[in-house]
Amino acid sequence: MVRSMTGYGRAKQARNGRNITVELRSVNNRYLDCTVKMPRAYIFAEDAIKTLVQKKVGRGKVDVFITVESAGAEETVVTVNEPLVKRYLAALEQLEQLSGGKAGTGFAVTDLARLPDVLTVTKAEEDMEMVSADLCAVAEEALDNHAAMRETEGKKLVEDVSARAETISALLSKVEERSPGIVADYRARLTAKLQEVLGSTQIEESRILTEAAIYADKVAVDEETVRLRSHLSQLHQMLEQGGAIGRKLDFLIQEFNREANTIGSKCNDIETSRIVVDIKGEIEKIREQIQNIE
Repeated sequence: MVRSMTGYGRAKQARNGRNITVELRSVNNRYLDCTVKMPRAYIFAEDAIKTLVQKKVGRGKVDVFITVESAGAEETVVTVNEPLVKRYLAALEQLEQLSGGKAGTGFAVTDLARLPDVLTVTKAEEDMEMVSADLCAVAEEALDNHAAMRETEGKKLVEDVSARAETISALLSKVEERSPGIVADYRARLTAKLQEVLGSTQIEESRILTEAAIYADKVAVDEETVRLRSHLSQLHQMLEQGGAIGRKLDFLIQEFNREANTIGSKCNDIETSRIVVDIKGEIEKIREQIQNIE
């Protein structure tokens, strides 16, 4: 399956008292470049998320966004500073005695709780392995959704590239059809020119054949068209094979351009030159499309 480097995936799950949301967005890039944005409290799971992305994505610029919402009850611990409370109570009893029972403190538990440092609210220690596993589980679902979108986009890319490859093949057929006529036209023009220059003098047929043969060798594009058709066949095979073929396709298209340029430089025929321009235009469109293939 051919996959595009451009895609989006999202997943949301409630796991162990946390609502975890993971979003992924990717665009084309020469190599894999993964950036993870998440709350600082869970930064310990960043490497695990990146490792998971590396297993699922071959190359591209991937941005991962993670948000975590917690009810808080499971993560918050309220403790009573018992030694301090006892000292507060002892001080209150002493105050009662000093006042001869006239202070009338009448302290309630709620009043005692308001005294400094009586209650301490702390965040419970995280089970980092469990939290990391939860984050990765949600990230994996988001990556699966991301992969599904990339496969859909990849299918469209394959259809477009294949159609343009067929167009190039049809244009090559026109070049091959015109190739013999180019030499025949040159021979006719050469004969006419010699007759014009030499007048009634008999023209040596062998000389015309020699000149035509030399010209034919210069403008022959058989080797280039055969190689270009071979490249087209290789292109179809790679698209059928699928996988991470983006870089290979990039190198292959360079060979497409090389053969097309050679054909263009050899042909002095106006119509053939126009056909070559069309071929190069289709090659450029294919090159643009494969920049998005993983």
